Amino acid sequence: MESRLVLDSAGIPARTFHQDGHWQIAVRAEDYDRVVAELQAYRQEEMADRSPSLGRIPLFSGSLLGLLGYSLGIVSVFILADVSAYGIDWSAVGEMRAGDVVAGQWWRTLTALTLHVDGVHLGSNLVFGCVFGLLAGRILGGGVAWLTIVVAGALGNLINAFVRDADHVSIGASTAVFAALGIMVAHALRPRTLLREKAMKRWSPLVGGVLMLAMLGTGGERTDVMAHVSGFVAGVMIGWIGCRLPDRYLARDDVQFAAGFAAFGIIAVAWIFAVIAVG
Repeated sequence: MESRLVLDSAGIPARTFHQDGHWQIAVRAEDYDRVVAELQAYRQEEMADRSPSLGRIPLFSGSLLGLLGYSLGIVSVFILADVSAYGIDWSAVGEMRAGDVVAGQWWRTLTALTLHVDGVHLGSNLVFGCVFGLLAGRILGGGVAWLTIVVAGALGNLINAFVRDADHVSIGASTAVFAALGIMVAHALRPRTLLREKAMKRWSPLVGGVLMLAMLGTGGERTDVMAHVSGFVAGVMIGWIGCRLPDRYLARDDVQFAAGFAAFGIIAVAWIFAVIAVG
């Protein structure tokens, strides 16, 4: 049956029958060489998938370095905002105000990701951000993962701004945290087998991601549920692109470092625009 599914997926006509206590597959004589090639390729893929040394999902380096950058970034901004460093009201200039974002202040979708209400808010996003960021970093590499998370988090805030009233305000890295969850869901949804999977198995990563979003992203009086949902949706969208980058690029250190610097650079440029806008 497994071999028959392989041939069906390749568009090769075949007939299955039982004879002398064994299942047989009959194909046209002119398809024989192609059938052998398809089945051999499938068996080799199966052996590679089951090999402890290769594994089905390739993992990449840089995830711990990415966590260090994330942690230092949001903690540094929290300290600067707490002491009003350089005479700047960091929350006022960086928070995601829906009306201002819609009016063109795009940088607020990024600066808001680095701001937090208090230590508890910061600690929560540190913990969950490190967990989801570590997992995303393992499947995409530290640099590419965090660049994808930053872009998806900003897109999530942008979506949130357009569906909210103009006076709505939102801050916190949680939009990016749930974007990381969405990225992992997009990676898990990527087909990796020639076989036709049952619908429940095929879409189980999405179901699991939505359940986790519901458990972690809808509690608390000050929770911005829409920001979490929009971050998750944006993560799935951007993750769909990121997870299709060739493995040979994700395995390159120069690509990962460039992507990591780009993630920091985007945040830095956004804060420069925020300060200039009020200066």
